[in-house]
Amino acid sequence: MMSIQKSQIEAALGTVMEPDLGRDLMSLGMVENIAVDEAGNVSFTVVLTTPACPMKEKIKNSCIDAIKAAVPEVGAIDVNMTSKVTSSCSHHGAHGGRDNHDGHGNHGAHGGHGAPQKIDLPNVKNIIAVASGKGGVGKSTVSLNLAVSLAASGAKVGLIDADLYGPSIPTMVGLQNVKPEVLNQKLMPIEKFGVKMMSIGFLVDPETALIWRGPMASSAMRQLITDVDWQELDYLIFDLPPGTGDIQLTLVQNLAISGAVIVTTPQEVALADVSKAVTMFRKVGVPILGLVENMSWYELPDGTRDYIFGRQGGEKFARINALAFLGSIPISSSMREGGDVGTPAIIAAPDAPTSVAASKVAGEIARQISILNANCSMN
Repeated sequence: MMSIQKSQIEAALGTVMEPDLGRDLMSLGMVENIAVDEAGNVSFTVVLTTPACPMKEKIKNSCIDAIKAAVPEVGAIDVNMTSKVTSSCSHHGAHGGRDNHDGHGNHGAHGGHGAPQKIDLPNVKNIIAVASGKGGVGKSTVSLNLAVSLAASGAKVGLIDADLYGPSIPTMVGLQNVKPEVLNQKLMPIEKFGVKMMSIGFLVDPETALIWRGPMASSAMRQLITDVDWQELDYLIFDLPPGTGDIQLTLVQNLAISGAVIVTTPQEVALADVSKAVTMFRKVGVPILGLVENMSWYELPDGTRDYIFGRQGGEKFARINALAFLGSIPISSSMREGGDVGTPAIIAAPDAPTSVAASKVAGEIARQISILNANCSMN
């Protein structure tokens, strides 16, 4: 057998394109530890930009095919697929990211003289805001299942329940009566299903009604972020309250948010409010990763679909507003039961259509983050 050179393998892998970025794996620095033994067996590692990469198998198979085509005499090919989540470009900005204005030269609610210092979370690589213009679209359910899915893929994930007036995450993970520990004057996030979580619901009595005006609510939200020992995270997900009020503005103007995910249901009344959330993020310069259509249909026992809230309204809205469409999640009893009993559907019924759809959406969101970060670093 002719000896196979490492350079031959490098040349072959230099023809394999990363599907989203349009550049080859070698120039992107995604291939490591190429080794060729005396028998002609080859091994190497492909470092993906997220463990939730939906293109993982496609990239792996493309590598094997390219080597076999270029070096027919090759022996066994061992491809180790691993990942290292990239940091948001906003994370590398001036501690907190964007200027405090609305994109039209006007200072926002916390702009001008005496504006608070922007929040810096140096150990968090990417911050994802999950938002909707109105309540009742299942945004918290999407946020939780997104967090759990990313954690299951191997990422380090945190989740902040940013709805101070109606926190739902403690109930949805079965931790209504759990209180966080305090260590070195920092709150320790509560961890379950591989996700580090924080919510005002962990700190106050569930029956207590919080009667806080804007500045007090914004201050409390800031403490939920800065007074928590998050340690290292690949993704920190914010489950935002409905609307575009003080809390939302405080977060988008004072955090280096990597991107926003918009959640809607298909019907017109939901989409009318969603447009307000889209406008807010665009005004403050936060990239919108795309739109998720939740409760898209109900699958009947015979396999047919009942489009309870209308058909493809979210998909059409995304197209008209030049947003990426991240996927549709059907409505199901397993998703509702998961939230009620404290075990997310993606854990309790991973093979259910709703869970499969939610996992695909999570992979697509991770993919959009990776594309955004890669394009920013190349510019």
